[in-house]
Amino acid sequence: MAKSLRRFFPVLLIAACAGQPEAVDEPWPNVVLLMADDMGWAQTGYYGHPLLKTPHFDAMAAAGLRMDRFYAGAPSCTPTRATVITGRTNDRTGAFRVGDSINKQEKTLAQAFGQAGYATAHFGKWHLNQVQPSGNNPMPSDDPHNPGELGFDYWLSHTNQFNLDPVLSEKQFEGDSSEVLVAEALRYLSEQSENGKPVLAVIWYASPHRPFGAFPEDEEPFAELDDASRTHHGEIVAMDRSIGALREGLRELGIADNTLLWFTSDNGGLPNISYGPEHPGVRPDTTGHLRGFKKDFYEGGLRVPTIIEWPGGIAPRISNFPASTMDIFPTLIEVAGLDPESINAVHDGISIADVFDSEPARRDQPIGFRASGGLAWLDNDVKLVRNYFSEPDDPFELYNVVDDPEEQHDLIEQQPEIAARMRAELDAWNRSVDKSITGADYPEGMVLPSGREPKETTEPGA
Repeated sequence: MAKSLRRFFPVLLIAACAGQPEAVDEPWPNVVLLMADDMGWAQTGYYGHPLLKTPHFDAMAAAGLRMDRFYAGAPSCTPTRATVITGRTNDRTGAFRVGDSINKQEKTLAQAFGQAGYATAHFGKWHLNQVQPSGNNPMPSDDPHNPGELGFDYWLSHTNQFNLDPVLSEKQFEGDSSEVLVAEALRYLSEQSENGKPVLAVIWYASPHRPFGAFPEDEEPFAELDDASRTHHGEIVAMDRSIGALREGLRELGIADNTLLWFTSDNGGLPNISYGPEHPGVRPDTTGHLRGFKKDFYEGGLRVPTIIEWPGGIAPRISNFPASTMDIFPTLIEVAGLDPESINAVHDGISIADVFDSEPARRDQPIGFRASGGLAWLDNDVKLVRNYFSEPDDPFELYNVVDDPEEQHDLIEQQPEIAARMRAELDAWNRSVDKSITGADYPEGMVLPSGREPKETTEPGA
């Protein structure tokens, strides 16, 4: 059992009855969830990027739990964000693809923390409301799918993309958006700390997503690159600096030891990002040696940089345990002593709290991925995959992603028994997801917004 749960277990029933944390020997942890937008697995200094210097990410990784096999719930934005706040694969929630709105009937992470007496806030990109992928609107207060409708007490948010001098919740700010988000989150944490209230803060960056925007001083180290690549790298420099400001700000507030920071990205990195002529022979990939990019169901589209830092609860180390954004909600239920029934009974994640202080030999429950026609089923070292551009009757591929992270050796013919078992498991999971899409998981059944048609299920097993 993880150290974190042991400290909170005695107050679970008290908290459930009273609706707020009671006095305990140690205070309940603050939780800050950070998510980059389109940051590839290899885009940090600690993974040996040939150009990027990320001293604050590197320091966070050295001080916390660096998870080298952590996966986005889907290889694109909206679907992954839905997996974070529900613990469920995106199709169950109505967030089928970029620009879809999440079902308001979902039980959310923010609601669970709010029921336990936490102050809850969202900062940055939202993209769980009904918007077009190219939409660039500040989050209006009357949006029927704004963060407040999904359980957040306070939000300073934007529907989709922003970078310099952002407008958030119809308020104008000056500066790099990553630094603005962290400054506002620290202000909120400070206010709540003075009130003696624990906080769930969700900070969803808009960097380094197109259209790019960075200040000249952050672009300067990459002058040799083309315009887009130079600015793309500059955005990561600013985001790294905001991580440093966040960690320092928590120390200044005196709450760093009991604040859990969980950083990840919403999907794999972008293609066509240059490393420039001064680095001949270096692959110009945001995903390093992994195959594929954003949208792909190969490792490069799904595996993302992830660090969990909690000075009072996690000793520094590196983990290769396979986990995903769907595991965040179940893990925090255990870590923060939330009501176990605050998550939908049908969910796809597991608690990885034990990984905080040990390395389990294997994961008992495989990880399923499904979005935009793509499918994957990851059972520890082995992944069955049909990429997103495939047709429903196209063949699956099978890879050992530990021995072959570049996914160059399809094992589907060599290991037919493993492939057949995994396909049967995937088909059964698909049928479960199809059932969820009909509203079977909601006590009241599916309630669709006016004008929205029920989703047709076309995946195998439907």
